Amino acid sequence: MQDLRGGILPDREIAALFEAGALTTIGPRDDDQIQPASLDLRLGPVAYRVRASFLPGQGHSVRAKLGRFSLHEFSLEGGAVLETGCVYVVPLLEVLSLPQGVRATANPKSSTGRLDIFTRVLADGAQEFDKVPAGYRGPLYLEISPRTFPILVRRGSRLSQIRFRSGEATLAESELSDLHAAERLTTAPDANISGGGIALSIDLAGDAAGLVGYRGKRHTGVIDLDRRGAYPLADFWEPIHRSGAGELVLDPDEFYILVSKEAVHVPPAFAAEMTPFDPLVGEFRVHYAGFFDPGFGHSAAGGSGSRAVLEVRSHDVPFILEDGQIVGRLVYEHMAALPERLYGADLKSNYQAQGLKLSKHFL
Repeated sequence: MQDLRGGILPDREIAALFEAGALTTIGPRDDDQIQPASLDLRLGPVAYRVRASFLPGQGHSVRAKLGRFSLHEFSLEGGAVLETGCVYVVPLLEVLSLPQGVRATANPKSSTGRLDIFTRVLADGAQEFDKVPAGYRGPLYLEISPRTFPILVRRGSRLSQIRFRSGEATLAESELSDLHAAERLTTAPDANISGGGIALSIDLAGDAAGLVGYRGKRHTGVIDLDRRGAYPLADFWEPIHRSGAGELVLDPDEFYILVSKEAVHVPPAFAAEMTPFDPLVGEFRVHYAGFFDPGFGHSAAGGSGSRAVLEVRSHDVPFILEDGQIVGRLVYEHMAALPERLYGADLKSNYQAQGLKLSKHFL
């Protein structure tokens, strides 16, 4: 199915997993569920409010742990509100029966991260979140914890996505340097390539009007995750404008949408992922939703370089961000083969050629 070098499986090979029975769904598959380098995962018909987040651990099923930790079960068939500060677990409609040579990782979808919804995929026997070992056979579950806004979800809502890979996909530092020289992966004048990735820094200079980002408001109305362009921005977000010193103090109780100073480019034969930043460098978390598809920012797919929108939260203590400060790294991986469609090309992709941009739910 994939070449001997290995890499991330593209759309047509994900479709082949369905045809081979390695991927199945409860009910029919959505026509647009397969992305260039990932598969959207869908919520099942029931949800469980749980006491706290948990991992099943080796030899244990998620279902058995739900029997111990669940507070109550409720239906998602007609839609249900998930409240902030609570933890929920939802069985997904997708079921895996992976070949021995194929493993998977999951991540929140871009819109999920931009709404400050913390999600992680669970598999039976898992000792880590968001990772599914090669050869896994069994169900998948999604842990959901809305942090800023209460949300309305239903059976079939998509909050997370999964990538399948074989072999060693990640580019070595020398390969990444060569790729940047050939393809111009970032608009930074002097690209910082180290630590297995290419550095991204924060833009606190802002646009012509001085807008640098947004801070999520508290005690808002409910956001229906399946409605696009339905909510006034001002009801949910407070604009943040440039300070004279070009700095921003992150409050641990607040959620911020900011943007990278550099535009980035993911060529068609590659995919990328934003890695969590080293906590020794800064006590903050950047970018919940870390997948960048082939074609992101690619000029032939309508991108011409796209900046990375960053979901930012400080840990425990206030932290000062300064303009140009490195906040994360993009790790690039080989695709096992070229995808049939690229991000932004014929996909109505929401965030191609983006600058500072909120999720698709806002007017």
